[in-house]
Amino acid sequence: MAALLSGCGGQDDANEAPDETAAETAAEPALETGEQPAHANVNAARLLYADENPGQWMSHGRTYSEQRYSPLDDINTGNVSRLGLAWHQDLDTNRGQEATPLVIDGVMYVTTAWSKVKAYDAATGEELWAYDPQVPGEWAVHACCDVVNRGLAAWNGKLYLGTLDGRLVALDAETGEEVWSKVTIDRSKPYTITGAPRIVKGKVLIGNGGAEFGVRGYVTAYDAETGKIAWRFYTVPGDPAKGFENEAMAVAAQTWNGEWWKLGGGGTVWDSMAYDPDTDLLYIGVGNGSPWNQSYRSPGGGDNLFLSSIVALDPDTGEYVWHFQTTPGETWDFTATQQIIVATLEIDGAPRKVVMQAPKNGFFYVLDAKTGEFISANNITDINWATGVDPETGRPIENPQARFDETGKPFVVSPGPGGAHSWHPMSYNPETGLVYIPVNIGGFPYAPDPNYEPEPRGFNNGVNFAAAALPADPNIKAAVKATVGGRLVAWDPVAQKEVWGVPYPGAGNGGTVTTAGGLVFQGTKFGEFAAYDAASGDKLWSMDAQTGIVAAPVTYEIDGKQYVAVLAGWGGVEALAPGELGAIGSTSPNYSRVLVFKIGGTDSLPPKPQIAAKHLAPPPLTASAETVSDGAYLYARYCGVCHGDAAHSAGVLPDLRLSDIPKDPSQFADVVLGGALSANGMVSFTSVLDADSAEKIRAYIIARANEDLKYQEESSSGQ
Repeated sequence: MAALLSGCGGQDDANEAPDETAAETAAEPALETGEQPAHANVNAARLLYADENPGQWMSHGRTYSEQRYSPLDDINTGNVSRLGLAWHQDLDTNRGQEATPLVIDGVMYVTTAWSKVKAYDAATGEELWAYDPQVPGEWAVHACCDVVNRGLAAWNGKLYLGTLDGRLVALDAETGEEVWSKVTIDRSKPYTITGAPRIVKGKVLIGNGGAEFGVRGYVTAYDAETGKIAWRFYTVPGDPAKGFENEAMAVAAQTWNGEWWKLGGGGTVWDSMAYDPDTDLLYIGVGNGSPWNQSYRSPGGGDNLFLSSIVALDPDTGEYVWHFQTTPGETWDFTATQQIIVATLEIDGAPRKVVMQAPKNGFFYVLDAKTGEFISANNITDINWATGVDPETGRPIENPQARFDETGKPFVVSPGPGGAHSWHPMSYNPETGLVYIPVNIGGFPYAPDPNYEPEPRGFNNGVNFAAAALPADPNIKAAVKATVGGRLVAWDPVAQKEVWGVPYPGAGNGGTVTTAGGLVFQGTKFGEFAAYDAASGDKLWSMDAQTGIVAAPVTYEIDGKQYVAVLAGWGGVEALAPGELGAIGSTSPNYSRVLVFKIGGTDSLPPKPQIAAKHLAPPPLTASAETVSDGAYLYARYCGVCHGDAAHSAGVLPDLRLSDIPKDPSQFADVVLGGALSANGMVSFTSVLDADSAEKIRAYIIARANEDLKYQEESSSGQ
């Protein structure tokens, strides 16, 4: 699975021609230089020796290794029961909050939904400044998984933000004022940025998303001071007729078939990156194919490099060094963009530097950090798409029935596109030797879409989402819901086995942080923030956050006092496309906040507002069964990603069964075709729908509301 190629860098830019010598001439920042900035004073020395400043949280995973482990132990198993809320701040957007805060020299910096940035006094919660990049609401249509943002990078007095509409922005950390901004994408294509940038050797690294819609993935390095591009590495090959950027792309192209480049190919680097100073390698996680269905993307199969791979690059030049592909020829949205952790483990009696990942496909991988050599893997939950991995190569042993793209037949694959582990960060505690993973449980009925054609709007997956929709029958619903859940799993990466686990009622729970105090902190989608004993899994403390938590906590120290902080606010993909299944175990509505805790904290949240329940009151269904059936396909193709499977919202965006808009054909057309709500992200779909198609979707929504109302009435009457 790992391969070595020589001379394989890549350069290009959406707005400027790259400087071929930029990587060679860029001055390496000194470890210590003259006068230091008063805010976000982060340099190479502080990042390399982050453990010597344990009270700081200066980068996304605290250290380059992305372990999300803190050496702080003032809050520990003996006193965590006295943890209390120190301060909280409400945010101005109640959408999914996925960011990891940075805390540097007493100031907390966070991003929120819609790519906004806030700075607070980390001890008192006083807001210091706020920045809004003014992302156009219309850009939300390009976001597969909510208008989220996962955080910032910091360097030499500046903060770096990736915006939903594809910009990389440098901010003055003291004032929040913009220093420079670069458009990193082709704005004519449906790219987004939701991930946090990283800083390595004075370069800002940023990827992007959009593989569900039809784009080609890449990661780019920019000079942190000037914003000048240093290098770019593409993750899948482009049009062979235009020549390949480097040898890596030429080799990768041999693993593809057909005219994949016309569909984008996918492979976006939308989240995970890590750096190891010992090997001097940058590790990136590469996403799924575009479209998912490989029979459309690459007819005849092939591994389709570098989809679903960990790729090691030279951080100075962007040259390819090695790769390991977790899901060859991926066809299930099994990304490898999940967190990559660098650690030293004792394997076969000797210390070995490794990289570890639990990607969506359900396996936990341990690889040699220098070479990418496969060491071991095992599944972290029950799966059925594969029976294991080859112990020599790490290549999955696939279940042929799971290949719906080849059989042409539907198959319920476990895990589904939500993954056995998604973006929610895991953490590694070197004292316990365990990795703490938010695990998802559940499958998905993949079915090929026989009518698939690439479209300029909506998902381009080649999967028939209408065929996968949850039926209205409550008995079937109950049976399907019983298969869905979540767990916090403490995983031994050497023995490749679970040591302890905590079950949850639903999937999509928050990320984790672990500490030298013997603790693991995690929030859940049902609104609990809790501390567990890192060795045993015993719950030692919890509080009601009033809303779901999907973000990962951090911990920091000011004036000798330790704090724990987390962003609350349920959202993301779990609160959109999965619909009723995604809502299992969730707390709604969303109350987005920053929550900060300390021993003896005395702050409290305001009383939770009483929200009046909405009830189904649809107009009578007058459309034919054929019209409703056509509408079901169109809804699943264009609407379900935001408004939920089977027209059932999971709670963040409007539930169209309960809305008054579908009751009025003119008003519905104004929204769907006229773009009346474009500022909220509901843009016009005239590029893919006409008046007849919109009316079919409206008929389907009314049909679904009447179906569910009928079952509610039968249930209340005891039938």
